[in-house]
Amino acid sequence: MKPSGPVPYAGEVRLVSLLPSATEIVYALGLGDELAGVTFECDEPPAARTDKAIVVGGRDTSGMSPGDIDRYVRAQLAAGQDLYTLHARALAGLAPDLILTQDLCRVCALPSGHVNDALTYLGCQADVLTLDPHSLDDVLDSILIVGQRAGVADRAERLVGGLRARLARVAASVAGAGVAGAGVAGAGVAGAGVAGAGVAGMSAAGASGGGPGRPRVAVVEWVDPPFSAGHWVPDLVTAAGGEAVAGRAGARSVQTSWADIAAAGPDLVVVAPCGFHLAGAVEQARLVAGALAAEGLADVPVWAIDADGIVVRPGPRLVNGVEALAAILHPQTVPAAPPGAVQRVR
Repeated sequence: MKPSGPVPYAGEVRLVSLLPSATEIVYALGLGDELAGVTFECDEPPAARTDKAIVVGGRDTSGMSPGDIDRYVRAQLAAGQDLYTLHARALAGLAPDLILTQDLCRVCALPSGHVNDALTYLGCQADVLTLDPHSLDDVLDSILIVGQRAGVADRAERLVGGLRARLARVAASVAGAGVAGAGVAGAGVAGAGVAGAGVAGMSAAGASGGGPGRPRVAVVEWVDPPFSAGHWVPDLVTAAGGEAVAGRAGARSVQTSWADIAAAGPDLVVVAPCGFHLAGAVEQARLVAGALAAEGLADVPVWAIDADGIVVRPGPRLVNGVEALAAILHPQTVPAAPPGAVQRVR
């Protein structure tokens, strides 16, 4: 994914974002004033949901368990029903120049085809830019693309340059840091939420299979049923100085089993449930710890992470996710993650 396409608009561009990560990109580029409409899930920054028109709605799943959410999603898709509702006339009434959307995941946001069909029906002439990153590099390139299309290419280049510089600092910090040196022995669960707890207590089998200097990390993106994280998430683990197991970089997240996750031999497990911040991830990580104990991984550390904030949304804050993961994996060489980012549950 590289910057390309039509030339920037002449003058100020009127934007609508139909996915939370694009909303974050827009604000990071200093285009908040040009943003007219968002979705009901666009909560970063908080002003996006309170100050902008909501043009996409959907079911509030905050009171549902992961299993209930999974069953609801499967039933909707099996019936050919959408998970999101586009308020098409409200969208057209905003008279946007550029609409940001995606086709990567029907569960995550409204597909771009639905948007194009609605705009055609209503006679709206807005351009639709589809963002479908599969890797961390793709995510950074998508920032450049939005900047180019919105006429702020220089800002985008500065933003991405700063993000890449932070990634380079992490890489330098974890270079040569071995599995044996990761963590503080005896920190245990008493060190929950403290990066110094690291991967202390990891299984001998996992330690032997992680490769030189790279703790083996399984990231769980959903817990009922279990899904291993794909797309850019394994890249985050790699950038943080780990080796991603039980998931494939650039590929879709896939349903798995606790037995398969155990068979991958992780040195630690990170629970990053899509749609949840740290509090929800902690609750689900406790369930994961129990499930893995039943598979013989009672001593493998289990961490929760602010998934929606720094792992699953393909925007600038993925670099925060790399830094937080690096703090877990290599606490002796990487500063502790900020409060609210990670917490050890076992």
